[in-house]
Amino acid sequence: MELSFAEYPRPLINAFLAAEDRTFFTHGGLDYPGIAAAIINNLRSDDRPVGASTITQQVARNLLLTNEVSYVRKVREAILAYRMEDALTKEQILELYLNQIFLGRNAYGVQAAARAYFDKDVAQLSLAQMAYLAILPKAPSGNYSAERNPDRAIARRNWVLGQMAENGLASQAAVAAARAEPLGIVPNPGNRFATQPNGGYFLEEVRRQLLGRYGENAEDGPNSLYAGGLWVRTSFDPRLQDLAADALRDGLMRFDRGRGWHGAVATLDPGEGWAARLRAAGLGTLGYDDWRAAVVLEKSGSSASIGFADGNTSQLIAANASLPRREGGTAFSALEPGDVIPVKREGSAWTLRNVPQVSGGMVVQDPHSGRVMAVQGGFDQRLRSFNNATQAMRQPGSTIKPFVYAAALDHGMTPASIIVDGPFCVYQSAALGNKCFRNFGNARGAGPQTMRWGVEQSRNLMTVRAASQTGMQNVVRTISRVGIGDYSPYLSVALGAGDTTVLKLTNAYSTLVNLGRQTRPTLVDSVQDRHGKAIYRADARPCDRCNAPDWDGRAMPRPPLPGRQVMDAMTAYQVVHILEGVVQRGTATTLRDLGRPLFGKTGTSSGPTNVWFVGGSPDIVAGLYIGYDTPRSLGGAAQGGTIAAPIFKQFARGAFENMPVVPFRAPAGIRMVRIDRRSGRRVYGGWPTDDPRASIIWEAFKPESEPRRSIRREEIVAPAATAPAAIRQRRGDADFLDRQGGIY
Repeated sequence: MELSFAEYPRPLINAFLAAEDRTFFTHGGLDYPGIAAAIINNLRSDDRPVGASTITQQVARNLLLTNEVSYVRKVREAILAYRMEDALTKEQILELYLNQIFLGRNAYGVQAAARAYFDKDVAQLSLAQMAYLAILPKAPSGNYSAERNPDRAIARRNWVLGQMAENGLASQAAVAAARAEPLGIVPNPGNRFATQPNGGYFLEEVRRQLLGRYGENAEDGPNSLYAGGLWVRTSFDPRLQDLAADALRDGLMRFDRGRGWHGAVATLDPGEGWAARLRAAGLGTLGYDDWRAAVVLEKSGSSASIGFADGNTSQLIAANASLPRREGGTAFSALEPGDVIPVKREGSAWTLRNVPQVSGGMVVQDPHSGRVMAVQGGFDQRLRSFNNATQAMRQPGSTIKPFVYAAALDHGMTPASIIVDGPFCVYQSAALGNKCFRNFGNARGAGPQTMRWGVEQSRNLMTVRAASQTGMQNVVRTISRVGIGDYSPYLSVALGAGDTTVLKLTNAYSTLVNLGRQTRPTLVDSVQDRHGKAIYRADARPCDRCNAPDWDGRAMPRPPLPGRQVMDAMTAYQVVHILEGVVQRGTATTLRDLGRPLFGKTGTSSGPTNVWFVGGSPDIVAGLYIGYDTPRSLGGAAQGGTIAAPIFKQFARGAFENMPVVPFRAPAGIRMVRIDRRSGRRVYGGWPTDDPRASIIWEAFKPESEPRRSIRREEIVAPAATAPAAIRQRRGDADFLDRQGGIY
């Protein structure tokens, strides 16, 4: 972030002048006495040449030259500095310097460094902190590093304070007070975008995108990430991020419970300076706010001495570290000096905690704009920076099925179409023979059923049969259009055999809610350069007359709808309406008591190696999966409905609090017809109820696709083969009425 000269506090400017160039405001770009002294020193020494660069020369080098160590470069630097003094004022030169100097921790400019080292703006810094920043241009990551050489850093800082007092730039009393202060450096996590435990994955993804778009340092261009002074506005929602992080983390802990101690999260040298090394590791609170990272300093008998990043020490007794190990024994028996472990205070004692081996990812999105509001890519970004929500390629399992049925709806089927849930085999080749598909858990086929029932119960045999009848070329084309992935037209793809990411799949479900209009998932709303000029906008839609100074009497100007239409709006609504049934009667009934319109689909990939849930409300869509980093079985009992859906439920309880309850919006042309959800036939004489077990429901049809045959209400509870003669007669009456126009 760049500031104007007037925004920098005068004591901070004085600190840099004392450290770097005390005659800055009087020389003409070159410090001739300093140059002479440097030449004499270099003639007497065989070490690296010592420079005598003024602030003006440093600006010239940073803007126009390289860091090559040679007298030729020094001559060019001097010429440019002399010319710069003629073209710019002293204040302009100093402003360039303070905004662009590299000060370590990936911080370019003093304001960025104030945030990186002290988590403050420059106006909030103490005199001691200003003096510390002023020593960093000489060796930001070496001699004066607070982690590596704290004593040398304090000595150099105090020297700068002394220079300020000697040159009348600060009072003796202020300098004495500043010298008594500790360095007060905040822990460096190695990535300053990850200082928030629950926002690390989101902010790291933003950093990764900006790095790819603008480059890293000044040589990559004027708008580079660390030297460009960019103002970045994101779609980050701290409340939703915290809810998503806590829900996913709790879900990982529930799944991992009882699976034994997984070992230390890191190791380091427990010798002298261990506190600085632990701070440098940047592990902080390790996920939960009440967990802390501790290093085992020594172990004796039934207790171990542990130390924290602030330098304090305590004891961990064996009874509080009794988690079993798969190899036998307890966690305490496996602890060694140097192990970094998570602990939690319970009463007056510390208790060992366990970071789960299983991982996962979660994304929360606004379906109407595509803005991503939360990203959680694992248990804690400080333990593993790989983002499972945006980078991990995983098989989506049954969460792909809604798009298989969307293709079927586009090619003549309806939600009431009858599909046989029974054996289905295809001939692959002479070498491979027949491939016979199975339902999850080898469940027996249920015979002819409606498409809706097949989706609600996630029946594999019905899905591959529908895909075969629709044509896999059409299915993979639909999957590709919604952005999930580009797959070969194999039937196994209809059951989720292709890889995708949580972000892509969540955006595809958002497309369904958005009635087939696809928006691009975005984390960055806009980027401005150092001068406030917008250089990127996620929403770049034109809007004629939106900036008019006054109303011109015409209709209110409106920008075009965002995104592009990739699916028929009525098809998208039909799929959403069916997926509401998954929550009411299907594999995600755990969400039913949330008491609002919700849609979604669970998924379990082969193994099972991944369990999924994707869905949400008309205004928030979220997707998540759980699986091991190196895919392996989660256990035969693992299912999306029992592991992944409860994670979404925990998130939704907080996310939907105080939000209005609104239904999913239907497009123009959709016809809502009363049908029997098992037979698919239109109902004559009955009405849907709020009971999810009721046979009569409202079903969504495209015009002229409604069922042509209907039944009376009594026949729903009496199978056709055993119905009394009176009911069979009424069935004939209903068929006659149906031919005459029927009952809606």
